[in-house]
Amino acid sequence: MKQLHTEVLIEASPEQVWAVLTDFAHYGDWNPFLVSVAGVPEQGERLNVRLAPPGGRQITLKPVLTEVVTGQVLEWWGHLGVRGIFDGRHRFELHPAGAGTRLVQGEIFTGALVPLMARTLDRGTAAGFALMNAALKARAEREHAHSAG
Repeated sequence: MKQLHTEVLIEASPEQVWAVLTDFAHYGDWNPFLVSVAGVPEQGERLNVRLAPPGGRQITLKPVLTEVVTGQVLEWWGHLGVRGIFDGRHRFELHPAGAGTRLVQGEIFTGALVPLMARTLDRGTAAGFALMNAALKARAEREHAHSAG
């Protein structure tokens, strides 16, 4: 098992961050890591996710949403190939933090290939999480400022 964990403080409400996070149709406009997401943000739905890890090649995954709590949690579980070889449970949590939101993004990887992929996960995937967090923060804060002003 391997786990990645990132956090970022966003100066926008959880509702505003949620609106950006679940607006899959516009990921290509702002998201440098998950460059394309197609699907509906509802539990049990299958997504089509195109990842562009820094320094790596793009891949497409088709995870299933395992938990969706509006304004709080978005989680999916996906597999690279056959289950048990390389699986990932990707989770976003939104926590109120004063007038803003603390976004927690993480993933738990399991399967036979995880030990072989650990270095790639530590470099490319973790860097992708950080890039996405920064881009989500910028977009949500820009939209928050626009709606406030």
